[in-house]
Parts: sequence; structure tokens; C-alpha cells
Amino acid sequence: MMDQQTVDTIKRLMEWEAARSRPPEGFPHLPDLPAGRYTSQEYYDLEQQHIWKKSWLFAAHLDEVPEPGSFMQWDNVGQPLIIVHGMDGVVRAFYNTCRHRGAPVVTAQRGRTPRLMCGYHNWTYKTDGELVGVPESQDFGSNFDKSCRSLISVRCEMYGKLIFVNLDEGAMSLRDWMGPLWDEWEEFAFDKVRLAARQSFDLKCNWKVAMEANMEVYHVPFIHPDTVAPLVDSKRNVNTMFPGGHARMIAPPPRNTNREHVRAIDNPPEWQSIETVGELGRTTTQSYTMFPNWVSPLSNFFIPPLIFWPTSLNTTRLELITMALDWGDGPVPDLWTVPNRKIGPDGKGEREMSPIIQEDTQFGEAIQKSMESDGFKSVPLSYQEARIYSFHQTCDKMIGLENVPPHLAAQQVIGKEWVWPNDPRVNLMEREAEPA
Repeated sequence: MMDQQTVDTIKRLMEWEAARSRPPEGFPHLPDLPAGRYTSQEYYDLEQQHIWKKSWLFAAHLDEVPEPGSFMQWDNVGQPLIIVHGMDGVVRAFYNTCRHRGAPVVTAQRGRTPRLMCGYHNWTYKTDGELVGVPESQDFGSNFDKSCRSLISVRCEMYGKLIFVNLDEGAMSLRDWMGPLWDEWEEFAFDKVRLAARQSFDLKCNWKVAMEANMEVYHVPFIHPDTVAPLVDSKRNVNTMFPGGHARMIAPPPRNTNREHVRAIDNPPEWQSIETVGELGRTTTQSYTMFPNWVSPLSNFFIPPLIFWPTSLNTTRLELITMALDWGDGPVPDLWTVPNRKIGPDGKGEREMSPIIQEDTQFGEAIQKSMESDGFKSVPLSYQEARIYSFHQTCDKMIGLENVPPHLAAQQVIGKEWVWPNDPRVNLMEREAEPA
């Protein structure tokens, strides 16, 4: 949770950002990002091996495995996993792979059972992964040791009611991975919010193309003139880069905007307010990037992450999620999708992306095709887009700087002096405020 001094400093920085006529003194020139970071299979393969197999990734909300014995399948990074709420109350993750002949342990997408039983030969496991049943085990001989055949576990930790997984056994803890976000998000009641909506949509562009549309406000006046622009003053936007590739954006509404009126989209009267949320969460757009694929505004009414999953070099699955305090018998909150006229297989109406998300995703396929042409050489980024450049620097660090071919590398020009808790803008602002 932010202390009052931090809040006051950010509010002063909003006005300082609006008044500046050039990037802050000493801020590094950002070299162009090579085109191949979005179009080459070589770089995509490096991401798959080093980023997606080593990062903490959002997998589920506790509401999806609410009771002991509940399980769900999860395969958003191409590895078949199961998230299991153990009979002992502990949430764990395992490879959905029987230790006998490799068949999936469960085939239902979700369910509840006190034992996990492979349907091929009925090898049976406890919900903590221990192998407890092998039909005709005498035929495996006296040297067969069931204790060595437990399900292979995957690192699984929780932040509030959110479940994260990491395929790297030696990874740092989720708390260390999140860094300052762990404490800063405390005010948003991640331990109390329920899962209201989780919808997926397939996009025809590289995952970074899709995600980066949500990592800067430079585009807001042009793409979102009637939706986001009335909420966000892009000139008074304050970006903060955190260690590990995470970032925060805080932007107030334009001065002539009645925020409470305009924000009806995310402030319906049926929603409960999260009383612990501080001043900025109530009065500004406070949005976070958590490396590698989470982008979310956070407020006193909702936690609605957008999660970006690569499905190939030039395709992405976008998950649109809404979490909120208990809505009782009222309408189920869904910030990012709206009903359409199609009827799904279950007889219920399908959903489509809300206007804001459609505005952000409308150019993705065209951008990808344009990027794949001979006319796309590199990407110049501005100071306002520095969160994106910092993100790319972290991608290369995760891959290993020595593993990234020079023609694909993002130069490491944003140093620690520009990364939280450091912020040279504060000294510049105070120096400029001193009387002559």
C-alpha cells in the first residue's frame, strides 16, 4: 500500500509531466527495437524456452477449484498441467501425466474427486500427488517403489485467491518475483475478490503486439477518443518501472471530466467498493504490468487483468478476466465483454469483446501482416513508451543476454537509476521548483 508521501509525490509528478517539453534530463535515448523480435521464429523459440518456462504465470482463481478435491486442467503454455485443491486444503499443480505410460491423469476439464485416477490402467494418486494404487502391482516385481512414482509437481504459489505456477523448479518465490507489487497491491483485497468472468479470444498477431497496446497511453487520444480518452489525461501520465520488468502507470482524468460520471463503465452502483483502496485507486487510472503477460487497471471496484498467451509466432490468446467483491444476487460483473446475438452450444448467449478491447485489438492482424513485410525494419520508442522498452530489456535478461543474437537484441540502456525505488524525475522536479 502506498504511503501518503508516495501519493503526494506522484500527484506532483503528474503536473510536472504535463509541463515538460522534452524527455527528462538524463533519460537515455532508446535505440530501435529490431523487427525480428516480433516476426522471427528464432526469437519466439527463445521466448518459449527461457521466458515461459521460468516465469510466474497466472493460472487460476481459487473459485475455479473452490473445495478440497476440486481440480482443473491448465495448458496455456503448451504444457498439460492440473491445478488441484488437495484434500488437505493445499492448492498444488502437477503435470497431467501418469507415471506409468504417460496418459493424462484426468481428462475432464474440471471436476472434484478425492483421488486422481488415470483411466488407462487405473493408477491412482492422492490429491497431494502420491501414488497409492497400482492394479496388479505384484507384476512389477519386488523392486517397484511407488514412493518414487508420485505425480511430478510444478511450483505453485498464491497471491490472495490467485493461483500462479512456474515450470522452473529453481525459481525464486512468487513474493520475490512480484517485488514491490506484493505490498503495493495489498490495498486491492486480492484475498477477498471473487472470480466474476473469464473469457478467451484468439488474435492474429504476435503476443507482444497485442500486449503492448495496453502498455502506453500515447495511443489513447487516437484509438479511444470516446472510451478511454475521457478517463485518462495522457499528458499527466506517470510511468514507473519496477525491477523484473514490472511497471505501473497512473493517470488522472482530464481536468474538465467528471470522473465519477464517465467511469460508469467500471463503477456501476451494484458493485461493492473495496474500502481499503487508497486515493489514487479511487481517483485515477492506476494500471500495472506484471512480467511477462499480465496488464491490469486496479481500482476500488474491480481487478480485471488482461492476460496474453502466445499460441504461435503470429497468434495470441487473450484472456479477459473480471474479479470483484461478492455481487450477491446482482448482475455478474464483466468489465471486458458484452453479450452478442450468437447462441453457444450450451444454449446460452455468447460474449464478445467490449468496445474498449475491440479498439485495442482492431489493428493487431493488420499490424502483424505489415510487420512481416520488407518495409518493417525496427521500432523507435518514445519516452512515453519506456515501459515497453523496459519490458523488452527484461525479456532479453530472462533469455540470457549471451543467448540473444545481436541482430535481435534490445540494448540494455535503461539502467537501475531509472528503476524503482530510484526516480531522477523527483530531484529534477524539486530542482526546477526552487526559486531562481
